[in-house]
Amino acid sequence: MTHGFIKMAAAVPALRVADPMYNIQQIQAQVDEALDQDVALIAFPELTVTGYTCADLFMQHQLLSEAEKALLWFLDQNEENDTVVVLGMPVKHKGLLFNCAVVTQNSQILGIVPKTYLPNYHEFYEQRWFSSAHTLNGSEENDAITLCGQTDIPFGSNLLFDFDYAHFAIELCEDLWAPIPPSSYHAINGAEVIINLSATNEVISKHQYLRSLIAQQSARTISAYIYASAGFGESTQDLVYAGNALIYENGTLLAANDRFTMQPQLVISEVDVESLQHERMSNTTFQQTVDFIGCHEQPKSVFVLYAEVDEIKKLTRRIDPHPFVPSGPELQQRCEEIINIQTLGLAKRVLHTHAKSLVIGVSGGLDSTLALLVAANTLDRLQRPRTDILAVTMPGFGTTKRTHSNADTLMERLGVTAMEIPIGPAVEQHFKDIKHDPKVQDVTYENCQARERTQILFDLANQHGGLVVGTGDLSELALGWATYNGDHISSYGVNASIPKTLVRHLIAQFAQTTDDAELKKALEDILDTPVSPELLPADAQGNIAQQTEDIVGPYELHDFFLYHFMRHGSSPKKILFLAQQAFSGTYDDKTIRHWLRTFIRRFFSQQFKRSCLPDGPKVGSVTLSPRGDWRMPSDASSEAWLKEIDE
Repeated sequence: MTHGFIKMAAAVPALRVADPMYNIQQIQAQVDEALDQDVALIAFPELTVTGYTCADLFMQHQLLSEAEKALLWFLDQNEENDTVVVLGMPVKHKGLLFNCAVVTQNSQILGIVPKTYLPNYHEFYEQRWFSSAHTLNGSEENDAITLCGQTDIPFGSNLLFDFDYAHFAIELCEDLWAPIPPSSYHAINGAEVIINLSATNEVISKHQYLRSLIAQQSARTISAYIYASAGFGESTQDLVYAGNALIYENGTLLAANDRFTMQPQLVISEVDVESLQHERMSNTTFQQTVDFIGCHEQPKSVFVLYAEVDEIKKLTRRIDPHPFVPSGPELQQRCEEIINIQTLGLAKRVLHTHAKSLVIGVSGGLDSTLALLVAANTLDRLQRPRTDILAVTMPGFGTTKRTHSNADTLMERLGVTAMEIPIGPAVEQHFKDIKHDPKVQDVTYENCQARERTQILFDLANQHGGLVVGTGDLSELALGWATYNGDHISSYGVNASIPKTLVRHLIAQFAQTTDDAELKKALEDILDTPVSPELLPADAQGNIAQQTEDIVGPYELHDFFLYHFMRHGSSPKKILFLAQQAFSGTYDDKTIRHWLRTFIRRFFSQQFKRSCLPDGPKVGSVTLSPRGDWRMPSDASSEAWLKEIDE
């Protein structure tokens, strides 16, 4: 298994109703195709071997006999095939007929899972032909069956299949639509992957509801959900089956087929079992469910002889290079929601503290621009004049005309109270006081400026009965790219859980929605300005000489590293693998590895800055607040993580 990924597939074969041998040959063709692509598990629709729409033919011994012969032929064909195949067929047991999922590997039948909930409404009359798993009266825990000459095959709805270091379980079609689906109990019992063999017909709007249902169940159970449903070839006497092959992971769609096609379809993706296991460990609600409810039925564990397939060199699923930034229409909606969260968070703090003003240091850079826009939005919501915002530019040794001009334009067009306080004289005096040579442009030279600005802002806040609005973002906090007790400190940090890659889109949202042409132009220029703290003198042409991404690395890489490190607990080796997939053609492996090492080193060494962060609103699934999602000792060693990168 490569970095916790297991390659799985959902198949929709062509078939003929009541022709098991033809159907099994179509199944075999898709199994061969999956084997060529190193698929570890492939699932087929409900009653695939016979066809779902056989109706009263299910009561014919000839059909049942032909189905068993077809399965026997299939087992003979796959004697050396390590791929786990889950297919549907009718199975007789104890004088009753069950709608079952049959799990095979090599030439062995590993287990058989009967359907629990049988529909008996509208066009579906399964109770006419099949018995429910409930009819076994709980005896299924230790039940066994003989099929195709194989004896002692585990039989029951509570089978849990051990698959390498992962586990999977099975439910069939209608089971998913129950108030409490069997998969809910399967997940509590340890199944990270749920397989659903289905035969869902198409009617108007049903497909979207089905997708919503699967997404919700996958998210609720923190599982991967492999769904394979009947397609072309089923009887269209009264219904049409369009064929659904869907793979979800924790509520997110990984892969889907095109419906209403007459061709066989195979949908493949990699399931990140390691990520699911991490999510379950960190999700206290899931843990409490296990503790409170316990096991509905003690699962019978079935061992899968999993032979390691070739190492996965490239994933078929897309790895988003910008995981914090949604794509398409969702982006605008996400930006609006984030701005609302920031606004309401700051509004509550203003009301609670009875603040007469909001004090913000405005540099003409990304972060202070966003903070100023949020502050203006907040006072609008509070129906207070924007002049209650005291926006302060504090030009220093590295301030350029470009950023200074943009800062002035912002303050003017937003209608806030503007103030300019050059910090040069005060910092030069401080250099004299501490006997620092200003020609030595080291960390002392830089931090003296940052702390002088912070001192000015807090003193002004005292003077004007206000609070200091922080500007630092999540990416800077992760890297420790802030001066301790300088820009690191504020009264309330509105950007504290927003990564740099998302800050740009939030400002772009303001630029797109404003009717002020001058403000729009300034915002667009700010978006084009290189990220810099501007603490070192400009170059001979007056341009920014100190560019942050040249020093600590590209923020899009660091945001990617941060997301997978925090959200999924991924190891450096796995993060590197994912980054290689996501940034192929953008950064070479050497570059990615170099900046990943920088990220790990800085993330560990700079924890002391995060241990005393000011308050700020959480807006996404990743935050570094010591009072919320991230608690870490400031003196933790990074040796194990750095060693893995070096190896």
